[in-house]
Amino acid sequence: MTSFIRNFLTEVQRIPDHRIFGRVVGVQGLLIEIGGIQTTLSVGDRVNVVARGERRVPCEVVGFRGGRALVMPFGTLDGIGLGCLAELERATPSIYPHPSWLGRVINAMGEPVDGLGPLLQGPDAFPIQAAPPSAHARQRVAGKLDLGIRAMNSFTTCCQGQRMGIFAGSGVGKSSVMSMMARYSSADIIILGLIGERGREAREFIEDDLGEEGMKRSIVIVATSDEAPLVRRQAAYMTMAVSEFFRDRGANVLCLMDSVTRFAMAQREISLSAGEPPASKGYTPTVFAELPKLLERAGPGPVGKGNITGLFTVLVEGDDHNEPISDAVRGILDGHIVLDRTIGERGRYPAINILRSVSRTMPGCNTPEQNALIRTARRIISTYEDMSELIRLGAYKAGSNAEVDQAIELYPRIEAFLTQGKTEPTDLDTSYALLAEAIHFDGGIPRPGTPGVAPPAAPPRPAVKPAVRGPAKPAAPVRPAAKGAKK
Repeated sequence: MTSFIRNFLTEVQRIPDHRIFGRVVGVQGLLIEIGGIQTTLSVGDRVNVVARGERRVPCEVVGFRGGRALVMPFGTLDGIGLGCLAELERATPSIYPHPSWLGRVINAMGEPVDGLGPLLQGPDAFPIQAAPPSAHARQRVAGKLDLGIRAMNSFTTCCQGQRMGIFAGSGVGKSSVMSMMARYSSADIIILGLIGERGREAREFIEDDLGEEGMKRSIVIVATSDEAPLVRRQAAYMTMAVSEFFRDRGANVLCLMDSVTRFAMAQREISLSAGEPPASKGYTPTVFAELPKLLERAGPGPVGKGNITGLFTVLVEGDDHNEPISDAVRGILDGHIVLDRTIGERGRYPAINILRSVSRTMPGCNTPEQNALIRTARRIISTYEDMSELIRLGAYKAGSNAEVDQAIELYPRIEAFLTQGKTEPTDLDTSYALLAEAIHFDGGIPRPGTPGVAPPAAPPRPAVKPAVRGPAKPAAPVRPAAKGAKK
């Protein structure tokens, strides 16, 4: 009852003292044309259209054409016709987060969808589409973040405030990797945005993958694939706005978003409906302008506040890692993790391609010994991958190359190290120790004489003279030639 009264008083204080409204003068496709208040509106403003049966449909202004405002609804167009009232919302689209939101599931509008009652509203407004912090006001990336996954903790170590991309095709294991990070990460708060997800997978992910322990420190924002493109786009903005609330409270926030590609697809639908021409594979210029605005909101916070470590999945269309969205996101983020379908098909999960994955902040936060360990392991993997075809065909002869012999011996041990079940968390220190044990690492150089390490070449043996048995026999005398024989 106390929460209800607080929310009621907060809403009363937000009631405007006057109303501005126009009328619907046209409907085309996903767009509604509004007349009468076009000089008052601007792109991004909110308008509530009153449909048949007094149903209020929230809309957003996406453009102007022919002296009319073009708005797109957050819901369906059912019941909207000519002459319907369109009322302008004067307040900036904002949310009022509260620490009690932890453990809850909300939608793109900040409303609860888990059936656990209303949300308590906080006193401070956080804009849904906020600007990233100034580059000079931000702290530097510092300190490692334990993600609980051996391959990522060792080969692509993530720092607090870093932004990483997880690139993979459909069905390669992005959701499984995200669930492991959400459950086993050392971050204080987990903000999880499910953008354009299948409706049936949302509850399965929350109950089976996150579980009760994971939900205690998490907030989940859900927008399913059947919802309007504005809803899917706003769910991504909502994820960042909630993350910024906890960042400003000094928390170390892990923001997981699945996926940036569906955010870009939603923005493409909005832009094409407004008449914007496509630029690359149907994606409009606005898509590539909105991506950095979204992704830059993650990262280190201003001095004296927390940070947002962002891990964003990218759905690679047709397993083409150079398609427009993958290429654009890779250039914005601080590193990328590639999930390879061929690795998953041979049964190794997480299916992380070590040689194609990189963390740009890792060398600076590791010790020299740890960097030497990673370089040695990468060299072994690279050597084996280069010779893998000859090894499988049996064309390589053991002893021809010491490095290849070493890789053949140690590669299965590295594969076993990289294989990890969803219920097998591994912390940072243990990850480095297990990798060092797998490749017999000691001080940056594999120990000679260790199994799997080729011994040094033996010095050349001196030539041995053949033994002589007894005294040499005298040469036989030359017999004279017979008479009459031809010379």
